Amino acid sequence: MVKEIIENIKGAFADYIIGIEVNKNKVYIEVEKKCLRPLVKLIKTNKQIHYVTSVGVDERPLRGGFRVYHIFTSIEEDYSIIIHTSTPQSHLTIPSIVPVTPGANWAEREIQDLLGLKFTGHPDPRKLILPDDWPPNIYPLRKDTPYNIRPPSKPTLYPFKRPRETSTLPIGPYHPLLHEPEYFELYVKGEEVVDVEYRGFHVHRGIEKLGESKLTYNQIPFIAERICGICGFTHSTCYCQAVEEAIGIDVPERARYIRSILLELERIHSHLLWIGVACHLLGFDTGFMHAWRIREPVMQLCEILTGNRKTYGANLVGGVRWDIKEKGVKKTLNVLSKIEDEFKRFIEDLMSIREVKLRLTNTGVLTKKDALKMEVVGPVLRASGVKYDVRKAHPYAAYKEVSFNVPVYSEGDNMARLIVRIDEVLESINIIRELIDKLPKGPIITEEIEIPGNRKGLSMTEAPRGENLHFIITGRDGFIYRWKVRAPTYANIPALKIMLKGCPLSDAPITIASIDPCFSCTDRVKVIDIKTKKTITVPLMRISRGKIW
Repeated sequence: MVKEIIENIKGAFADYIIGIEVNKNKVYIEVEKKCLRPLVKLIKTNKQIHYVTSVGVDERPLRGGFRVYHIFTSIEEDYSIIIHTSTPQSHLTIPSIVPVTPGANWAEREIQDLLGLKFTGHPDPRKLILPDDWPPNIYPLRKDTPYNIRPPSKPTLYPFKRPRETSTLPIGPYHPLLHEPEYFELYVKGEEVVDVEYRGFHVHRGIEKLGESKLTYNQIPFIAERICGICGFTHSTCYCQAVEEAIGIDVPERARYIRSILLELERIHSHLLWIGVACHLLGFDTGFMHAWRIREPVMQLCEILTGNRKTYGANLVGGVRWDIKEKGVKKTLNVLSKIEDEFKRFIEDLMSIREVKLRLTNTGVLTKKDALKMEVVGPVLRASGVKYDVRKAHPYAAYKEVSFNVPVYSEGDNMARLIVRIDEVLESINIIRELIDKLPKGPIITEEIEIPGNRKGLSMTEAPRGENLHFIITGRDGFIYRWKVRAPTYANIPALKIMLKGCPLSDAPITIASIDPCFSCTDRVKVIDIKTKKTITVPLMRISRGKIW
């Protein structure tokens, strides 16, 4: 299929193609920017081609301009197509592909914010990443912008598009009931949501810039794990795989199995966490407590295997730092057996509650057509009838060596998204058992790795929330030149505009939660002692445990 697509592109755009580079199952096609939109339109006529993200790169130190990579992948076969084009510093405009690929909306706006490129024909060129008061002509991802810059602040209001004759209901950005800083404006008539606007990125940590400015290749996996406080291991794995692909090294077989085991344990505890939160939002706090009770042995198991409940610190480029000993294998099998029985009993009770079914069925509906149009990923996509799981379509780590089902449902509602995650917990338990049964002996890391400059690497993993992508360009002197991260929530949030439209106001919280959003994972609060006037910043977890000072 990929050969056929390339031939079609050559036939239609031969005069505009600058070069084609093939790296295993990745095809990089460099084109003149004036043919970008019609070329993407041609690619998207294939319904199995899925848009992932776009990457902007400041290439002025290398070639004197800027470059944009548009990344597409197949949802059925193991190949990706990367269309890229460049523009000189004197003319910072590139045609927008949003008119033919709506899912590119956020990615182009992000490039506009962080690099200063303009996308002609973009339907909504408002700011996305940068604060409302960020000054013009300072672009954080340009190579001549310091990573620690602190520009002056000037109060500015974001231009929300509020429909007429509606009431505005703000959710966020900060409130004791919210788990993270997030801001939704719901526009309602009576009790019905007629439209929604989202303004996020309140805690934008600049991890990509930090990785490109201060960290070596083997320091980045540790900060990559901190991109998400729940599913961080999938990020460090994805990053390491991107570098490993770029430099063409093979990871030891045992290391690939260990990565897969930890990834599936992460999926289990992430889904259990979400199921508990969903119960809480439905007013079923007993379900919340049971889900988290079942989850706790998994967290303890992760600590036994890696030394940490989260942020395992296990990945390095070329393999893993920690081996799994025989004692850990036995403990893993015992924990899986215990939680499987308890989880099945809990789900049987949960699904017997009439109120849970009524609140979830036919609410927050996302049709298959809209799911494909908005390029959503993970359980959100599979609950809308599309069978796409990176572990199957683009196998990595040890997933080629195990058999498992990909749960798919066609209803596209909140209930379907719950059932997908329930099924995936049980599938993950079986995957880990099979991995342990086949766990090979041997080394766990490739030693003495050399990383030449100007190599490109692209990796995708199936995080609990969906397709996760890391794209890298190697640099020189032990530092990366460009590191791009596209987390699954980034792809799923824009679809909430469709999912919330027309739904009762009371169903809005569970519909927003149904995508399992991860906004920043860095909640903090300032505490002031009114007697001493002393001010400190502490994690909310310390307050919940009664420990402040």
